[in-house]
Amino acid sequence: MTTTLTAPKTLIPAPPRNRDTRGDDNAWNRLIEAVRESGQYPTRSEAERVTRIVLSALGGHVIGDERVDLARALPEEAARVVASQIPATRRLTAAEFVDSVAARIEGATPATARWDVSSVLSVLPPLVGDDLVTRILDQLPAGYALLFGRADLSPAS
Repeated sequence: MTTTLTAPKTLIPAPPRNRDTRGDDNAWNRLIEAVRESGQYPTRSEAERVTRIVLSALGGHVIGDERVDLARALPEEAARVVASQIPATRRLTAAEFVDSVAARIEGATPATARWDVSSVLSVLPPLVGDDLVTRILDQLPAGYALLFGRADLSPAS
């Protein structure tokens, strides 16, 4: 007896996006240009390299609905970088996060890596929305707010 599989008759639509930037190459270019300006990088390729490294590091530390919403809000290329990361097994402090980025950039120091991280993360709030950034910060250890260009108003431990 032969069993034939048929496709389901009802398609489940993808959830709505916060902002439709999929397939918009200009959205990726605008993101890279914003990072280039923020970090004062001399070339677009350097800004793109740093953006990919920082977003891949962030992608491993943002989980759950926030990760899904972040990927939806970013340009397609950036969303792929974030979504392709395996979730981290240990939450890193903000300083450890910066150190992890420094380890990915040849010749980087903690100071230059902090500049790179801040140059990328500080351009995200206008792109993905302050509410989503707040939700992301709520799931990360204290200290990340400064990397996103916000005051760190968490109580001292």
